[in-house]
Amino acid sequence: MAIPNIRLGSEAQVPVLAYGTGTTWIKQDGDSLDRKTIDGIKEAIELGYRHLDGAQYYGTEAELGQAIRESGVPRSDFFITTKAVSHVDVEGSLRESCRKLQTDHVDLYLIHEPFSATDEQDLQQTWADMEICLDKGLARHIGVSNFLPTHLDSLVKTARVKPAVNQIELHPYLQRQKVIQYCRENGIVLQGFAPLTPFKVRAGPVDEICSKLAERHGVSESSILLRWVVDQGIIVITTSGQKTRLQQYLRELPNFVLSQEEVQEIAAAGKAKSVRQFFADGFGPDNFD
Repeated sequence: MAIPNIRLGSEAQVPVLAYGTGTTWIKQDGDSLDRKTIDGIKEAIELGYRHLDGAQYYGTEAELGQAIRESGVPRSDFFITTKAVSHVDVEGSLRESCRKLQTDHVDLYLIHEPFSATDEQDLQQTWADMEICLDKGLARHIGVSNFLPTHLDSLVKTARVKPAVNQIELHPYLQRQKVIQYCRENGIVLQGFAPLTPFKVRAGPVDEICSKLAERHGVSESSILLRWVVDQGIIVITTSGQKTRLQQYLRELPNFVLSQEEVQEIAAAGKAKSVRQFFADGFGPDNFD
C-alpha cells in the first residue's frame, strides 16, 4: 500500500509522510556541497519519499536540489517545501532558494517562525510579501511554521490569502490542542515535526503504551508515534540517515491505523510530561500550547 495523501487547497494531494532535510542533515559550513547529505536525501528518494521538507535555515537546499537532480525522478513528482529564514526580502530569498533547489518554484513556502517580526505590522508586511511570491508563481502554496493563534489572528486581519499550512512541533509531550483546534476551524492544514521526541526522553510516561501498541500492531515504536500524528489528520515530518528505518516507515505506516481510543491513550499518558525542543526562547518557558 502507498502512503496516503492529504488535500492541500483545491488541487494538491500531499503525502502525509514527509522527509525532512533538517536535524540530521543541518549544516553551518557555507556554500560547499556535502556529499553525505546529497546521498542521504537521494536514498530517501530512491526508497519512495516524494514529500521533501527543507528550509533556508538548514543550509541544505543546494544538497536537496542536487539530490533531486541526480535521482532522475521528474520534478513534477515531488512536493518541495522551504522556509524563509528572515522576515526581510522573502521574495529575494525565495529566488535564491529556487536557484539552490534547481527549480523555478517551490510547492510550499513558509515563514519559518513569527518571533523575528518586530511587531504586528511587520508580520503582516511579511505575509503580504509571501502573497507576492504566490502571485508570481514562485510558490504554489504559502503558509507558516511555529505560529500560535495570536500570530495567525494578526495575519488574517490584512491577508488576501490565508495560510495553507501551519507546521508545528508535535508529539505526545507537546500536544498543541489550542493550535490544532484553531487551524481546523480555519481550514489550515497542519504539519507536525519532531514526532519522535519521546525517544529522546526515555523513561518517559508514553514508553509503556508505545511498546504495548507496537506489539499489538506488529510495528516499530517509531511507527506508533508517527501514526499518532497522522491519525489526527496531520501530516508528519521525520528524518533519518538510516535506510532500514526509512524503509520501515514506508512499509509500516500504510498498513495499520490507531483507533481513536489508542490515540487518546497515548495522549493521556503524554500529558504527564511537557517537552519543547525548538524555539523555546520564542515561545517562553511556560508556553506549551
